[in-house]
Amino acid sequence: MANSKFEYVKLFEQDDALLQQCWIVVRLDGKGFTKFTEVHGFEKPHDERGLGLMNAAAVAVMGEFPDIRVAFGESDEYSFVFHKDAVLYGRRASKIISLITSCFSVNYVRMWSSFFPDTPLEKNPLFDGRVVLYPNLESLRDYLSWRQADTHINCQYNTCYWMLIKEGKSREEVQKMLRGTLTADKNEIMFQRGVNYNTLPAMFRKGSVVVWAELVVEQHRESGKVVQKSVKKPQVFHEDIIGDTFWKKYPHVLQ
Repeated sequence: MANSKFEYVKLFEQDDALLQQCWIVVRLDGKGFTKFTEVHGFEKPHDERGLGLMNAAAVAVMGEFPDIRVAFGESDEYSFVFHKDAVLYGRRASKIISLITSCFSVNYVRMWSSFFPDTPLEKNPLFDGRVVLYPNLESLRDYLSWRQADTHINCQYNTCYWMLIKEGKSREEVQKMLRGTLTADKNEIMFQRGVNYNTLPAMFRKGSVVVWAELVVEQHRESGKVVQKSVKKPQVFHEDIIGDTFWKKYPHVLQ
């Protein structure tokens, strides 16, 4: 009821509009995914089905929110970047976080059977969300570089960890063996067991980056004629984003 005596309660609502002219990053993280992956029999150290599902959910989110310029994902996390000039929902943090988190979660559940057709969903997948502002392009690029560097670190460690576990060593033994090791040490552990880190799938080593890219699609007219049309859709890549090559290839993403 408008202008009722109860309307004063609106005064308790907090203004959470995000600072203008800052890049908005919404980062989602899986909650309790160690247990979740065990319950559903994910392959260790990397499950291509699980990563594919994460990517599919991210593509769905970008399709729902075209203001997202780029997304980056690894393991059970995904970051979504909105342009510094974005005005959606008045830049209200609570609105943006809740909608992105719920959209990702519902699509993860919706598409589960497409990636795990023989595995019923026994446990609810939960994701928490946070929003961080970056004042300029340099700090945003550094954030994305940090997440990809973290992907490399996790990939190396987890590959070595599960190699040793599968040899019959205990978790305590493996943790002790890997404590304090450098990149070269982990590469040597893998090499001794016939694995070259650089030949592992790029998705495992570099994560997944999603951007709007041109795609040629075929359309069937009523006349029976097939025509090709160029459209922009979210596309998933597994490329280096720490250097400049990727960004020069897709300059529109951060403009």
